[in-house]
Amino acid sequence: MPSIDALIDRIDQYLEPDKVALVRQAYESAKTAHEGQFRRSGDPYIIHPVAVARILADLQMDHQTLMAALLHDVIEDTDVSKEDLAADFGESVAELVDGVSKLTQIEFKSKAEAQAHNFQKMTLAMAKDIRVILVKLADRLHNMRTLGPLHHEKRRRIATETLDIYAPIANRLGINSIRIELEDLGFAALYPMRSKYIRKAVKKLRGNHNEIIEDIQHSLEKCLEQRNLEGHIIGREKHLFSIYNKMKYKHKSFHEIMDVYAFRVITKNEEDCYRALGAVHSAYKPLPFRFKDYIAVPKVNGYQSLHTTLFGKHVNIEIQIRTDDMEDFANYGIAAHWQYKDDSSMTLANQARIDRWLSSLKQIRDHADDSMEFIEHVKIELFPDEIYVFTPKGDILELPAGATPIDFAYSIHTDIGNACVACRINKKLASLSEPLQSGQTVEVITAPGAKPSRAWLNIAVSAKAKSSIRHYLKQRSEAESLDLGKALIEKSLSSIKKSWKDIGEEHLAKVLEHNQADSLDELFINVGLGNRMPYIIARQLIANSGMEIDAEQATSDDKQHLMIKGTEGLNLSFAKCCHPIPGDPIIGIATGPSGLVIHSEGCRKAMDKLQNRAKIHLSWVKDITDEFVVELRVELERQRGIIAELASAITRAEANIERIGVEEQNARMSVVNVVIHIQGRRHLARVIKRIRSLKAVIRLNRVVDTHPKNGA
Repeated sequence: MPSIDALIDRIDQYLEPDKVALVRQAYESAKTAHEGQFRRSGDPYIIHPVAVARILADLQMDHQTLMAALLHDVIEDTDVSKEDLAADFGESVAELVDGVSKLTQIEFKSKAEAQAHNFQKMTLAMAKDIRVILVKLADRLHNMRTLGPLHHEKRRRIATETLDIYAPIANRLGINSIRIELEDLGFAALYPMRSKYIRKAVKKLRGNHNEIIEDIQHSLEKCLEQRNLEGHIIGREKHLFSIYNKMKYKHKSFHEIMDVYAFRVITKNEEDCYRALGAVHSAYKPLPFRFKDYIAVPKVNGYQSLHTTLFGKHVNIEIQIRTDDMEDFANYGIAAHWQYKDDSSMTLANQARIDRWLSSLKQIRDHADDSMEFIEHVKIELFPDEIYVFTPKGDILELPAGATPIDFAYSIHTDIGNACVACRINKKLASLSEPLQSGQTVEVITAPGAKPSRAWLNIAVSAKAKSSIRHYLKQRSEAESLDLGKALIEKSLSSIKKSWKDIGEEHLAKVLEHNQADSLDELFINVGLGNRMPYIIARQLIANSGMEIDAEQATSDDKQHLMIKGTEGLNLSFAKCCHPIPGDPIIGIATGPSGLVIHSEGCRKAMDKLQNRAKIHLSWVKDITDEFVVELRVELERQRGIIAELASAITRAEANIERIGVEEQNARMSVVNVVIHIQGRRHLARVIKRIRSLKAVIRLNRVVDTHPKNGA
């Protein structure tokens, strides 16, 4: 259990006494604020922020980050305000705590939307101060370590979110130490049996292979000694989630993965890395096409190392060669920035890469229509298998694997991407859809007046390119839809001998409110996109009552047909797949210039048809007297005469039976489908109540072919 004394002992090793005193002061304040609060495990709540601070102390973070870690829950869970923190500990600490507090879960329509919105907020916080996300990662790591007392479903939800969002962020920031633990803890929570099996198998295999590992390590050490190279060699262990992913996605057996032996060579300087590479290549034969130089061209998260795969002693040997500084950056990533006081070129280069990434996220966020689209783009950015290509001037650009010249153009500037018409790869004309390879020189050819094509969305790979293309197409589509929508409404008004001068401003405002449009232009766009029908909008605009023609205005013959608001003059039919009845949420699907089919809002068949049809949200008028068809599925204990009893119960509820039939039956139970005529939801409720009064009824459902809600 983490204690404040252990934390103080740890930070005493690298922080000055006055800063250590500030961290202790923050602890005392947090302890007082959380007095009387307990975690689900029963431990005092203060245990959690101390543990979070200890994780960050192991990364040698600065005193302000440690103070924010100790205080990170006080704004959310106690009566301490941001202003109180600013007065006691300074503006920087208050901003950090406030930034972490704003990343807490809030209620949304769906878990996916909540996750997406939270991630969007996270990138805003990261762009303001990267330390916010470091505190959040440490907070998530301790929560993952203490998942035990939580309910099974909550554990799975947190583990899924950790693997989808937090572990990739740790990887993108280069913090390998946190990323590996988050992945293994998430894997164990999500798939406990698989994790347990792989853990046991690794432990057993490692014991059998000790002799081979020691032999290879001794040979590598001997190579370095012979060339008077300073350095040390350590064995690398594959972590459980990595093994599982390789088995799952690369379709490899456990033994295929574990037959590869991995070592890391840590040298004194960069020059020695290349000398060590020559030494190991002389000891074992290198495999072709398995060498990567991440020192000359670092990964996008700042990672630097030489990678090579050798063949020796009848096994494959993976070697990583790097300096001590590179090792620190591999483990701590952006957090290593606070460990170096000299602002070394390596530190500054790493910081510059993170700044470029955050700037890219900001541009993607500005172009995205909603949180879900934003997270779709950013997930591409979180898994960057990179390629490196050159501009004609010799500058290196990092792009995701599979990137095309379109991605290259947008990575230079959005305007260049929009105006791109052709490209040259290694000075030869090439297709815009051709996947780029590392080392190629790419030149973009632009033309005035050129525009992105919708087909580019299938060619582009990078999030920035996809986001920029969608943004441009949306703007162009809205302009075209506005002109089309206006023309369609004016044509519909003209067909009923009306014009804009016949419509008052007050009535126009009511029509806009009814159609959930903030302006007339937005209404035109919705009509142009097919989301609203021009004929219905025209009828609403000239209706005296505001939203539809009242029943009082219609003839007596028409009254029985005016069941759906705003559909006067249209040919209506009710879908037989979902049998909507008054009171059900409904939508209309256009079948022609003046025809609508009415479906229940979640109807499965309606959703399938909506790919190229206009959907209109509708509502029922009051006091409908027409009869509607409903299908019921009744599970009954098998008894003599039970079908007759069921029919009698329905008749006593004053409903007419159109069809009744046995769907399936066995020795114990019968399943009966019955189609009846009713006069709305209240009448249906009376019928259902009457049927359920039969002792033989096991289960009763209304048959509606709908999509399940929230993935249930």
